[in-house]
Amino acid sequence: MDSFDATFKALSISRRLQPEEPSYILDLTLSPEDFVAVSCSDGAVRLHAKETLRVLGEYQGHTGAVFGVRFCPSSHDLLFTGSSDGLLRCWDVRQPGSSAVRVFGSDPDHVYCSFDVSCSGSVVCAGTEQVGDDSFLVFWDSRMTGGGAKKEGLLGVYSESHNDDITVVRFHPKQADRLASGSTDGLVNVFDLSLGEEDNALVTTCNCESSASTLCWTGKNQDQLLCLTHDEGLQLWDLSHLDSDDSFTLFGSSDARTLVSLPDGTSLDYFVSGLWLEEAARLVVVGGSHSGELHLLDCSSTELKLMKSLSGGHASTVRCVQWDSVGGALLTGGEDGQLLQWKARAEEIRVGKKDNYKSISSVQLKAKSHRKQREKKPPF
Repeated sequence: MDSFDATFKALSISRRLQPEEPSYILDLTLSPEDFVAVSCSDGAVRLHAKETLRVLGEYQGHTGAVFGVRFCPSSHDLLFTGSSDGLLRCWDVRQPGSSAVRVFGSDPDHVYCSFDVSCSGSVVCAGTEQVGDDSFLVFWDSRMTGGGAKKEGLLGVYSESHNDDITVVRFHPKQADRLASGSTDGLVNVFDLSLGEEDNALVTTCNCESSASTLCWTGKNQDQLLCLTHDEGLQLWDLSHLDSDDSFTLFGSSDARTLVSLPDGTSLDYFVSGLWLEEAARLVVVGGSHSGELHLLDCSSTELKLMKSLSGGHASTVRCVQWDSVGGALLTGGEDGQLLQWKARAEEIRVGKKDNYKSISSVQLKAKSHRKQREKKPPF
């Protein structure tokens, strides 16, 4: 634990990638091998070398903003992407620049705004925006889907558990049938997919009291669930004793920014995400300021405590962050178009050319991660 604290407190910029024509970096994912993939506001997906951040290739095919990227846990050569164009795609990273090897679709009215891949790599799930009075969790068998027939491999949908946009879906990292979903309806649902039909599969519903933004499975047995909301609330639930009458809320706040003590002159404007660091058995919540500063917060069942503030990196809002446990590095991407690598006691190496940062206003239509909960519609 002391080594973990020392590593995080010594983090500084190791490498900085500054594209000549920057667009927002909306999401990033790491493979256990040597790759980083990022989704960009211009619809492109870039593949980078994890250690050097050098660009290895780019994938084009989506016609809308790519809100999410995930490497397949069981086949690290496969990269899944989700877009507001109503399709998910799967790419072979051994063939940079090639067309998608698999395409996932469902009803033409479905517009996806979240997705994830099970730890077995066999099931893909996407959450839709509200369609009429319904919102859908759509499931595919990823092994049966080809690049032509978009509905090939479609397993079915859940349609009763949410009644607004499903903003986040997250499979359990070790249990392939366990899935959590969050929505702008203020509910977080947990399913056991092995139980079949939706009514049977829904094992519990948690109220996050706002629009869910981020979910993170956490705890030593990863039987706890962290939820961050679009208006900066935080809930931490213990799901290990669902049959008990006891409350499973460990920690909660409708505005968790007020719980964090920062040095004078610094601000915590928003939360980016939560990171469960299994080797250290620690949950880190990452927050930031709109000027680009990042704050790494140790999250226990009772408090948020500042560990380290990272400055001198991003110039605007940070949208995504991942911890590379193999390389001992923090990877961050944001609205300034920069991809940064942070390591303990590092000296900065620049990758690519510095350019004036451009604001891509068009992506705010679908991709703004820190939007406020929208006004609820009347029931009639």
